Amino acid sequence: MRDGAWRAWDAKRVLYAVLGLQLVMAGLLAGSDVLDALPRLGWPSSAPDMESPIAPGDQTRRYAPRDTPLPPRSPGAPERPYRNTGDMPSRLEFVREGGILRLTGSIAPGDDARLTERLEAEDGLERVALNSPGGSVRDALRIGRSIRAAELSTVVEAGDVCFSACPYVLAAGVKRSAGEDAQVGVHQHYFGKNTVLPAFLAVEDIQRGQGEVMEYLGDMDVDIRLMRPALATAPNDIYVLLPEELLEYRLITSDGDS
Repeated sequence: MRDGAWRAWDAKRVLYAVLGLQLVMAGLLAGSDVLDALPRLGWPSSAPDMESPIAPGDQTRRYAPRDTPLPPRSPGAPERPYRNTGDMPSRLEFVREGGILRLTGSIAPGDDARLTERLEAEDGLERVALNSPGGSVRDALRIGRSIRAAELSTVVEAGDVCFSACPYVLAAGVKRSAGEDAQVGVHQHYFGKNTVLPAFLAVEDIQRGQGEVMEYLGDMDVDIRLMRPALATAPNDIYVLLPEELLEYRLITSDGDS
């Protein structure tokens, strides 16, 4: 009886420990949004704001996808109805202009399927023009593969932006270009919904995601060294690539809009 009682007590202790661990993990997961906001609330970025001129070695800027001023448009460039990333659509908007399909706004889950359906319905497209603060990495990779399968070129036109996950879409073009004063930037990103304690709870998802990105860049003939500034830049900052870096990493294949 005594041995049986001890075994029952040991089983209860194990059960209590498991329940306690589950409660702790549930609390961490419930607080993930709060923890994700801490870099912006408690520890704001010390980087200059986006309106500060970019110079070699001084390319990291504070970045909030919902509140970042867009660069001024060059004289003579067509005006856009957006002055801030927060003004842009919350998911990609598709607008066709001649042989160009414009993708504008955040990359939201499901946008890959929407774009694939749109491309299947369109004839005579030559180029995809990007103006996006980023969003879902996995959707960006799938969008990129659809663009490459359609053998389209990609461009970030003068005064437009392509941040975060958007450069992976830019990488998909058979020809890739960025106009004068266009801004293309990279930083760290998450691959799953859980963003709390990635070393404990999400490291497998992050590693798998980074592997997918590296494989994708290789398939697109983009230098995987592009991941170096991306991994070194915090999520609440953005590393704005210089024109010579865009060419060096083969993220663009020409230095103009053609």
